[in-house]
Amino acid sequence: MQARNKQSYVLAGVDIGAANKIKKFIAQEARATFQCGVLNFGSFGSMFQLKGYEEPILVSSVDGVGTKLKIASLFAKNDTVGIDIVNHCVNDILCCGASPLFFLDYIAMDKLKPEQVKSVVTGIVHACREVNCSLVGGETAEMPGIYAPGSYDLVGFIIGVVEKRNIIDGSSIISGDIMLGLPSSGLHTNGYSLVRRAFGIDDDSSCLHTFYPQLGKTLGEELLVPHRCYYHELKSTLPLIKGLAHITGGGFEGNVPRILPEGLAAHIRKSSWDVPAIFKLIQQRGNIDEAEMYRVFNMGIGMVVICASQDAPKIIEALPQAKVIGEIGNAVGEETIRID
Repeated sequence: MQARNKQSYVLAGVDIGAANKIKKFIAQEARATFQCGVLNFGSFGSMFQLKGYEEPILVSSVDGVGTKLKIASLFAKNDTVGIDIVNHCVNDILCCGASPLFFLDYIAMDKLKPEQVKSVVTGIVHACREVNCSLVGGETAEMPGIYAPGSYDLVGFIIGVVEKRNIIDGSSIISGDIMLGLPSSGLHTNGYSLVRRAFGIDDDSSCLHTFYPQLGKTLGEELLVPHRCYYHELKSTLPLIKGLAHITGGGFEGNVPRILPEGLAAHIRKSSWDVPAIFKLIQQRGNIDEAEMYRVFNMGIGMVVICASQDAPKIIEALPQAKVIGEIGNAVGEETIRID
């Protein structure tokens, strides 16, 4: 009988030794983000002690970077997507009035690439430190046969806290309230599948290195600009805010109605802000209808703030980049948002 060749996990595509080295690197980097509430790290579960709140409400969110990761891989720049995932999650819980406490990440790929993982984690750590959020754990998974060669996935999980009396849920919004828009830094983390199709990036990624005068940079550099975090600039104005909508997947139509009480609708005026050049370029290259652009992308507005009309000047004074982009009115039929 012919002897069978010896098998091992490494031959199957999973290198435990390399993974352990990466985990040590992550643990070392994560410690730089620790706040006083972190009780342990590296066990089967992370512990965080919550102090200083009367009626604390924990607020959680999970999200991924999506196919922006493919641009990062093709352009060989992976640190900014680490910033993306933290800022996206922080913005989501901010919409409830919450401050970030701790964060966990999930990085999975077909074959472990230490330098790529280190680059992603460096971005995560940087973004966590910016908002005083502790990176308390995560998972790095090597999964041959599940992910295509050269690809990877990045997901983030965040827990924040808000005093019960300070929750922002949109319930106090009324007809006549004002909508303010805060500018985005670009596409943030949404619409990249359409962008890849519009520019034919999957067929020829060399276009990522094309310099566009209207952008002032290459296409790849523009597409990898990090997702903007609104936590620090909005924090002081939260007592004046009735509702916040993070403009992510689904654009304005998919996000603004989520915070409106029944019977109300949002009227957004497109002429109230200048659409950044990248969106005009995408629309032109892809021959995309304008309505589709506003359904997919943030079009230059990353966060919508809803407040009473008398409070709008105070918020604008604190946030000079904020622009009045519309108002809240009574719904007509089933319409909850109008963009014109």
